[in-house]
Amino acid sequence: MPKITRQPAARAKTSVATKAVKAPKKAAIVKRAVTPKTGTPKTAKSKPIKSKSVKSRPWTAVEVREAFSRFRAANPEPKGELEHLNPYTLLVAVVLSAQATDAGVNKATRALFPIADTPQKMIDLGEETVREYIKTIGLYRTKAKNVIALSEKLIRDFGGVVPRTRAEIESLPGAGRKTANVVLNMAFGEHTMAVDTHVFRVGNRTGLAPGKTVLDVELELERVIPSEFMLHAHHWLILHGRYTCLARKPRCELCLINDLCRWPEKTLA
Repeated sequence: MPKITRQPAARAKTSVATKAVKAPKKAAIVKRAVTPKTGTPKTAKSKPIKSKSVKSRPWTAVEVREAFSRFRAANPEPKGELEHLNPYTLLVAVVLSAQATDAGVNKATRALFPIADTPQKMIDLGEETVREYIKTIGLYRTKAKNVIALSEKLIRDFGGVVPRTRAEIESLPGAGRKTANVVLNMAFGEHTMAVDTHVFRVGNRTGLAPGKTVLDVELELERVIPSEFMLHAHHWLILHGRYTCLARKPRCELCLINDLCRWPEKTLA
């Protein structure tokens, strides 16, 4: 009899212990099942909320004309800041300015251009010597190679003269669409629009010529800017982006077109 009495007692204890152990697991299961329904955020799987881009009202033709009239009144004859002696040295300077500042290029070319202002003179210097002159500029090794190569191509294919079409300029080593547009505009007076980082920023930030690519902005600017302003338009926009519509801290209080600008974060004070 004592043996029979102990056995039920042992089973009772085991049963209670089992319930005590299983209880938290059931609670945990219930909690996990409820969590998604209550909307509790899951940090590991949560996705960042993307802000919707606000499309600003396009500039009217009257507003565009007003903006460039102000630019012209403030600076009737804007000049590019790349120093050069002729179309050839302008071409070289623009090629050297890729991923570099105008000031940095000018510092290097002030000694180079007086002794190499033609394709043949540049070739006579040789790639190694050209490298020494421009070694303070980023990517100077590649650029020196391109300068010699484009000089050779100018002599071989164009009689040593800078060509006057975009396609021909773009065919030169180191020269792209922006280079062609700058040369055509500054050397030959063509109504081209060279879009650098400053012009791209101004076009998008102000809403004057929004675009996802440099080409988008270029074509839109050419479409909206009246012909009478196109000769100097790219200089006005570059200078505006370089000295007023700065990338990090735009100087809205000094902006000539503050009241026309569509940028939602502009300051008027």
